[in-house]
Amino acid sequence: MRRLFAYLAAIVAGCALGLGSALWMAGLWPAGRSLAFGDVDVGGWRSDFAIGSKAADPYTRARVARHGLLALAKTEAVYLTRALDDAGEPLRESCTYRLTGGPMPGGWWSVTLYDSGSMLPANTDGALSIDAGRAGAGAWEAVIAARRPERAAHWISSRGAGTFDLTLRLYMPDSALLTDPNGTLDAPRIARLSCEGAS
Repeated sequence: MRRLFAYLAAIVAGCALGLGSALWMAGLWPAGRSLAFGDVDVGGWRSDFAIGSKAADPYTRARVARHGLLALAKTEAVYLTRALDDAGEPLRESCTYRLTGGPMPGGWWSVTLYDSGSMLPANTDGALSIDAGRAGAGAWEAVIAARRPERAAHWISSRGAGTFDLTLRLYMPDSALLTDPNGTLDAPRIARLSCEGAS
């Protein structure tokens, strides 16, 4: 009888561990986990270059499916996600940020804001991203805020986003980015300017 209970306990523990790890890796638990995962980290922007490839393990595939990435092969597109500002604090709707960057090592790029559910915030501002077409070829900057700033060339609206993250997409990336991401990409910076309710 003792052996039977041991077997049952092992089965229950195995099921709990398997289910828990699957939910964790898919980003379903705890609720609102960011897509910022992977073994590539360039200035706080994280990625997994196995996304979109045959090398992607089942956990990576589940996470990609859960967050709705198009998941092209890394030779066609590289996805990097960031959920923290330069001070290491979570990005949130109640704060205003300055996002700055320069030329990107790819044919085209965009930075898009997603809410904690990995969805576009449900607002009607029409300002959820910035891309190479609007930013130009040189240095660029955008203000991330819940309301449009008076003097800002580019604005990314965080209205209705709660705690959010940003996804940088680099299409047709330079081959050097794939072999030496830290030496090739000058990652965009995210400086917190102010927060509502802060003294």
